[in-house]
Amino acid sequence: MTPLDGWENFYVIVGSSAGALIGLQFVVMTLIADLPTARVSPEAGGAFATPSVVHFGVVLFLSALLSAPWHGIAAVATLLGMVGLGGVLYGITVLRRIRAQSAYQPVFEDWLFHFALPLIAYALLIVSAFATHGHARAGLFMVAGTSLLLLFIGIHNAWDTVMYQVFILKHEQRKLE
Repeated sequence: MTPLDGWENFYVIVGSSAGALIGLQFVVMTLIADLPTARVSPEAGGAFATPSVVHFGVVLFLSALLSAPWHGIAAVATLLGMVGLGGVLYGITVLRRIRAQSAYQPVFEDWLFHFALPLIAYALLIVSAFATHGHARAGLFMVAGTSLLLLFIGIHNAWDTVMYQVFILKHEQRKLE
C-alpha cells in the first residue's frame, strides 16, 4: 500500500471540476468577447483572466499526477516542488502584469485573490513537497488543501472577471451611447 492509496476519488472529483471549469471559462470568455466594452486592454486579460485558467490547469495537473499509479512518493514530491516553484514564479509574473496594466485599478480583494492567495498556495505546494518526504500523509493533505485553494481562487477570479465585464464595462458602454 502506497501513501497515495485512497486519494483517487478526491482527485477524480477535483480534477474533473478543474477540467470542466477550464472549458466553461473558455465558453464564457468567447461569449463576452463580442460584447462592446468601454476600453480594451490585453494586459488586463493577462493579469486577471489568464491566471484563472492557469490555476485550473495546475489543479488538473495535480489531480492527474496524484492519480497515477506511482510505486513511491519521492518522484511525486519532486514534481510537487517543481510545480510549486513554477507557480511562485508565475505569481511574480502576474504581479508584474497587474502593475503594468492600466485598464483597472485593483482593490484589496484583487490583490488578495490574484496575487497573495495564489502565492500562498504555490508556496504551500513547495512545503508539501518537503513534508511528503518525511510525513507523506501530512504532505498529501497539504497538496489536497492547495488543490482546493487554487480551485476556489480560480472560481472566484473567473466569476469576478465575468461580473466586471458584464456589469461594469457594459454599464460604462451604455453611458457612452
